[in-house]
Amino acid sequence: MVDLHCHLLPGIDDGPESLEGSLALARAQVAAGVNVVAATPHVDLEYGNRSADIQAGIEQFNLALVEHGIELKVVNGAEITLTLANELEKDELAALRLGEGPWLLLEAPLSAGAFGFENLVRQAQTRGHKVLLAHPERCPEIQRDPDLATGLVRNGVLMQITAGSLSGSFGTTVQECAFELVARGLVHNVASDAHDARRRPPGLLASLEEVGMSEYASYWCESVPAAIISGGEIPNPPTSFPAARSKSWRRYFGRR
Repeated sequence: MVDLHCHLLPGIDDGPESLEGSLALARAQVAAGVNVVAATPHVDLEYGNRSADIQAGIEQFNLALVEHGIELKVVNGAEITLTLANELEKDELAALRLGEGPWLLLEAPLSAGAFGFENLVRQAQTRGHKVLLAHPERCPEIQRDPDLATGLVRNGVLMQITAGSLSGSFGTTVQECAFELVARGLVHNVASDAHDARRRPPGLLASLEEVGMSEYASYWCESVPAAIISGGEIPNPPTSFPAARSKSWRRYFGRR
């Protein structure tokens, strides 16, 4: 499987502070069935990361993986705030794309009151980039109005939800929004957004199995992310998805 959202590099953002912590996270990824990870450190005003630092960190970490016998490949990426996506220089922004493709991972705003954020997404598209939107299910504006996600997808945006959102790690509001996006056929990729091996661990298939959606793992976690990092054509989605579930879904469906 391919995980397109992981804060894997040591000492660069709110992921692991040390190389040992990053290696532990890498081992957890392999144990969870992942063999390719996009390192996606935050690119925002708080951490000040830039492409040269990220790419150097990836190169060094891939060498460390070989040295420690961990069979994981790390490719380029970043989780970019929407404001910076429209302020960075053209070449700098292009250097933050996922893998070798044209896709940027942009962060859906997590704070209430981010009205009109979809316009910032479209601005990034007009600069010649394709957009994969991270954790839309955690965005208050999309929680209030899922039609915002529908409009973005119609405009060419792909949606990436966090595996833990489906299994309830971020609460019932986020979980219900994730189910709604799945039911509408608006989810193209499921990623871990892992930050370490314990507090925010990886685990794509386990979360999908917990909610009875493992049959979509090949689309969400293999074929689509592989196409994104290679720059290939995005595969057609499955013909149907599960219906939306309320917060009481477990009493009817149980743990699968």
